[in-house]
Amino acid sequence: MGVLEVVFLGIALSMDAVAVSMTNGMTAKKLCPRHALLIALFFGVFQALMPLVGYFIADLVASNFVETFEKISSIIAFVLLGFLGGKMIFDCVRGMIKAKKGVEEECDACFSSEKGFSIFKLLMQAVATSIDALAVGITLKMAAMTEQGLALGIFGAVGVIGAITFALSLVAVYIGKALGNKLADKAGVFGGAVLVIIGVKLLLEGIL
Repeated sequence: MGVLEVVFLGIALSMDAVAVSMTNGMTAKKLCPRHALLIALFFGVFQALMPLVGYFIADLVASNFVETFEKISSIIAFVLLGFLGGKMIFDCVRGMIKAKKGVEEECDACFSSEKGFSIFKLLMQAVATSIDALAVGITLKMAAMTEQGLALGIFGAVGVIGAITFALSLVAVYIGKALGNKLADKAGVFGGAVLVIIGVKLLLEGIL
């Protein structure tokens, strides 16, 4: 597997993380640089870590188990993102209802000025959007065993994947913030819907 193939693989793997990063920016009441960097870092690290784990456990996973493994990982991703997205929609709709009654309540976004940054939610998002990359690690192992091999080696390959995910996620956070400013109090509902849609997409990709 050549360098260009690894780059395209990294871009493809990063798309779900990019979409969720955009959602985080969209639902943030206030976005400071360290939070944006932390979001991108979480997604970048996990997107690199999962293929690395998959690479080293490839010998333990029988080839006929890979398909089952992909289905299980897609279900886990669906549950995590579905829960986070559903809760976000519920909390924001409840907040809008209370606002109409004169009671102020913020949406339960990934972070806000009052509630602080939620590392746990970010961790769940990072795991959900990267768990399917475990199977990619098995593919990288198979590529390394061919005559062509891995041009960058496994650590170089996952490093490129992680760096691409980090960079694209960082940009996506700020794009999401710009969109969130226009959506105002509806950003939480829209962001939650995006998470649910991504979860459904991952589920369908795994079971079909």
